[in-house]
Amino acid sequence: MEKLEKDIIALVTEDSRRTPAKMAVMLGVTEGEVEKTIKSLEARGIIVKYGAIVNSDCIEDDSVEALIEVKVTPQRGSGFDRIAEEIAAYPQVKTLYLMSGAYDLAVIVHSSSLKDVSRFVSECISTYDNVLSTATHFILKKYKVEGANMTEIENSNGRLSYQP
Repeated sequence: MEKLEKDIIALVTEDSRRTPAKMAVMLGVTEGEVEKTIKSLEARGIIVKYGAIVNSDCIEDDSVEALIEVKVTPQRGSGFDRIAEEIAAYPQVKTLYLMSGAYDLAVIVHSSSLKDVSRFVSECISTYDNVLSTATHFILKKYKVEGANMTEIENSNGRLSYQP
């Protein structure tokens, strides 16, 4: 991967609202080069999606998010990929990772209620033959998401905490 591609990925990851013109100035290249590189990154599936990080504490929203740990038996020929693809197909699944450690998959879901998450685990995820166990953790508060601070935490002397 070229340096320009890496630099553009870093800038887009930090703030996807930056225009190609602004990135061009920051990187010392032409706007056309930035646009061409972004289109190439998108076409190759490197940049998959752009989005906003929303502080849900600031809006009226009673929905819930949960992290579900799933332990599975890998399948011959596909390992964890087939079960991961099936779980990822559910609309309430927002993020899915293959993990090391006690559980194999980390599934982050967004739903309208605790009951809906419970139903999703019991009626969808737990019904797969190769799912051995699950553990559900409800997300109570977000402090930092994708590098963005969700709250301003002050230390005891009234100053903002150090944030490099």
